[in-house]
Amino acid sequence: MTQRYGPAPDEEEKRLESRLLELVRAHLRYGYRRMTSLLRREGWRINCKRGDRLWRPQGLRVPQKARKKRRLGHSGNSCLRRRAEHKDHVWTWDFIFDRTRNGRSLKWFSLLDEYTRECLALEVNRRMTSVEVIDVLADLFVVRGAPEHIRSDNGPEFIAKAIRRWLERTGVGGLYVAPGAPWENGYAESFHSRLRDELLNVEEFESVPEAQDLAAAWKAEYNHRRPHSSLGYRTRAEFAATAGPSRNPCSATLRKACGTPPPREELTQPLPS
Repeated sequence: MTQRYGPAPDEEEKRLESRLLELVRAHLRYGYRRMTSLLRREGWRINCKRGDRLWRPQGLRVPQKARKKRRLGHSGNSCLRRRAEHKDHVWTWDFIFDRTRNGRSLKWFSLLDEYTRECLALEVNRRMTSVEVIDVLADLFVVRGAPEHIRSDNGPEFIAKAIRRWLERTGVGGLYVAPGAPWENGYAESFHSRLRDELLNVEEFESVPEAQDLAAAWKAEYNHRRPHSSLGYRTRAEFAATAGPSRNPCSATLRKACGTPPPREELTQPLPS
């Protein structure tokens, strides 16, 4: 009655715990649910309850961000009032800024599909002209097809005459959110929050080519390996593959519009910083 069997060590549990810690070191901002999804993708037999039991004894936690209250309404072009209903229905684009180690500015351009949550483009350079932005869009339009709408704020980059005229020629409608209301372009803001949290605040960029290489690697990780909770913990690429075809990218009208740039004098001016 006074003797008890000691618990036998579980080797599988130790290996699972070790792998969990490896994933935590690689993805500092992931919580236990996303970690559980990654482990299941690798073939481990684990559910969220078991993931939580492994997570808590290690003292792991993701710092919670304080959220501000919203006291203003939403305009007709906000992501809540005009939701994306299918693949390539609404794209959203925006710019974000960072610096290289020597203090020089880096301008990051991102383009997302709001329905599939895919990052369609992530470009970085010292500056971007209208023709460079149009080149990125034209390449995507020919390969993927044009969206019905592109959502953006009212920054000078997006109301430039050259870009607006080119979008009109390709039949893409602009959805401009209300000034001073970044939550109306919530998908772009959320993406930039992840980008800054997981890349810009972690890496110190020595040069533009290094930033471009890291941007390409992070974009591939974001689309093909990072599970998304709103998509049933599928990756964005997996969800997009089941979301149905987009608009026909081989349309002769679209090819003609994409191949006809605006007047050169409109394109050579750099976009405002």
